[in-house]
Amino acid sequence: MGRSIAFTPWKCHVSRRYRLSLLALLVVGGYVIALAIVGALALISGDLSAMLRLTLVPELDEGLAVTGRGVLIVGLVGAMWAWALWQGLRGPLVGPPYAMDRDTTRLRIALYVAAASWLVYPLVTSWSWWMSLLDAAVMLAVVWLYHPVLTRGLKYGDHMRSFGIVAYGSVAVSEVLDLLGMPVGDFLITIGGLAGLLWTMLLLRAQRNDRRWQTSTVVYGIAALVLMLTSSLLDRLLEGVGNVPGTVTALAGALSLIWLTRSAHDLADPRHAAVTADRSNGSGLRMMGDT
Repeated sequence: MGRSIAFTPWKCHVSRRYRLSLLALLVVGGYVIALAIVGALALISGDLSAMLRLTLVPELDEGLAVTGRGVLIVGLVGAMWAWALWQGLRGPLVGPPYAMDRDTTRLRIALYVAAASWLVYPLVTSWSWWMSLLDAAVMLAVVWLYHPVLTRGLKYGDHMRSFGIVAYGSVAVSEVLDLLGMPVGDFLITIGGLAGLLWTMLLLRAQRNDRRWQTSTVVYGIAALVLMLTSSLLDRLLEGVGNVPGTVTALAGALSLIWLTRSAHDLADPRHAAVTADRSNGSGLRMMGDT
């Protein structure tokens, strides 16, 4: 009884705070249970493939030896995905939704669709061309719809949209060329990667200077970008401590998912009404992030 009494206030607090908290808790709980089961089976059978798929860690080495340390590290990656599920599924804060215009509503829907597309990946055995095209198409929509929402008075807004189109457009073109058996030049891949980096950096800067996005949301985006840029180096550095190749990339993916969903949640945050009132009164206080 004492345990249930201790848990109830926290549960009630979470339920009151977020719109879909109970659903999120159920899904996250189910994911954690599934992760524990496949982790135990990996130690027994010596096959880590199911656990890698559940945590979206790429299977880079089919002959990978299964060790307790390796299972633990992949389990920690799974814990980050559980946190990403909680951040996404819990929804915005409880309260009257902030009145959004049509452009903002469309962007919010596109961000949720981009986040939901991640749910497809654990269901397939390997990455394929249609997954790359799906990701590129969804992110091109996000790039396009960010423009009217973010660039009201934003310097270099047109440049930011152009970088995003080049970045994800090059991914789509590369996949189509590869599907047709035509050579994909390194130049196209390099230009696309640089354009993607510039778009992300400009977007994070714009979010940081916009009252609608919390500081913590921007921090998740920065962390995802840094991990993605350094994933190869960090994987090599961690090999000596039993790291499974690809875990840093998976961590970056989890952080990216959090960034996408929180970016959408923040647009419907009921606290915007208070911030708008402060702004009209001249106080101009920036809304701080929560966890």
